[in-house]
Amino acid sequence: MTRNISIGIDIGSSTIRVVVGEFLKGEKNPKIIGTGESQTSGIRHGYVVDSLSAAVSIKNAIAMAEKSSGIKIERAFIAAGGVSLRGEISSGSTIISKADGEVTSLDVNKALQDCEDNLNLNNKKVIQVFHLSSRLDGKEVLGRLEGMRGTKLEVKALILTCSIQHLEDLIAVLAETGVETIDVIASPIALSQIALSEKQKIMGVAMVDIGCQTTSLAVFENGLPTSIQIFSIGSADITNDIALGFKIPLETAERMKQGDVGENFSRKKLDEIIEARLSDILELIDNHLKKIKRSELLPAGIVFAGGGANTVGLEELSKYALKLPACIATTEIFGNLKTKLRDSSWFIALGLVVSGRNGSDYPKGSLKSLFKDLKNTIKSSVKQLMP
Repeated sequence: MTRNISIGIDIGSSTIRVVVGEFLKGEKNPKIIGTGESQTSGIRHGYVVDSLSAAVSIKNAIAMAEKSSGIKIERAFIAAGGVSLRGEISSGSTIISKADGEVTSLDVNKALQDCEDNLNLNNKKVIQVFHLSSRLDGKEVLGRLEGMRGTKLEVKALILTCSIQHLEDLIAVLAETGVETIDVIASPIALSQIALSEKQKIMGVAMVDIGCQTTSLAVFENGLPTSIQIFSIGSADITNDIALGFKIPLETAERMKQGDVGENFSRKKLDEIIEARLSDILELIDNHLKKIKRSELLPAGIVFAGGGANTVGLEELSKYALKLPACIATTEIFGNLKTKLRDSSWFIALGLVVSGRNGSDYPKGSLKSLFKDLKNTIKSSVKQLMP
């Protein structure tokens, strides 16, 4: 009997995380049968800067996951993040193709393709498209379009793009480890599969992932992402500030950031250092919420995830600065089971595993041609190296 196995690999700037999940018949959530992690080398701000070092890091995490799961990892879902990830709103339209004016899925796809065509991609690749709203002959349509009748269909979509170079490098470095990329999913989308409930997404919520070198902001309303923004600031900046402020090693500063303060250090000074850098991050978030006219207007508030979410004082400072309810992301998929995967730094890899079963829940991007071209490039490179 074939096992329904799904594997997610989160290639972060500080840590590589691999999760192996199995979907059992009748079970909603995956059973996690293996995990692996290793310190990242060769990746900065989400970009591959040294493919050899990056491949070694990924191999180490994969080997650990293979050992714990007993599964040979050959194919996986990966996440695209970093500063090159963009979320752009675009509009498109089409004339209904059928003579009787009946709208078909072909018409909807044509209008969404027009949204893509109207973007200036400039070395970027579309990875996911989210259909946000529709108008048929100038009238808003809230439900299903197929079967309705009209002349002109207009749509609005959130289009997630990423640097072609970034995607190619990620897929190539994974291929060097012997693992094929099934699909690439935007990190905030994968994270939202675990960190947010459907109720939160419908009501209106901001999800903030504070990673090592970047912070991502994703806004959801009516069940869909409506805005995504990446900032070049992360939890490592807080750690560095603490290390400089107290003249201590980074390892000690990291522990202090999470609340482990020894008797020899001033708690007041620590709070001031952390608050100063967190205020910078929260200001960037607030400015973006104001830009999209959602400042103080998200009923489900703000949910923090990632390694930086464990920084002391984050929730209270956020409530004061953003004037929104705030909490740290949790998940219910493990029930009462005690596991390290409850730490939200694992949620992107977990979300990728869930995407293996629920791929239809989120639209996939137009990456098939990229995968095909990249495979040909890799084959060509191998031939050149052969005698």
